[in-house]
Amino acid sequence: MDEFRHWMLPKSGVVNSYLSCNKATGAVENFCSFYHLPSSCVQHPVHSHIYAAYSYYNVATTVPLRQLINDCLGEAKKEGQDVFNALNVMENDEFLTDLKFGMGDGNLNYYLYNWGTNGRMEPSELGLVLL
Repeated sequence: MDEFRHWMLPKSGVVNSYLSCNKATGAVENFCSFYHLPSSCVQHPVHSHIYAAYSYYNVATTVPLRQLINDCLGEAKKEGQDVFNALNVMENDEFLTDLKFGMGDGNLNYYLYNWGTNGRMEPSELGLVLL
């Protein structure tokens, strides 16, 4: 439980987490989170930073994932984030196009140590555990 608290409980400027509960039972039904990763703007006349949110852990059980992430986008905006980034892994393709996420201009390579694959994996076949 302590480890969960460390990684998931909101910390200003580090991570934000939101959940919805069943009103009758109090059970957690949906959870979304993002972490903050600001970048410096070099020699820009107006802005010194770009505030980026990165999708972290998301679980949608009673609402579509698209709706959960759309709500998370609103929360990130309230927190002053300029952009919201998400990888095209797991089920994220369910919302990336509909919510008008733009494709990045780089490539991510995942290095899996001590684990063999039978060829190339599609992003939807890959899950990440960020620590």
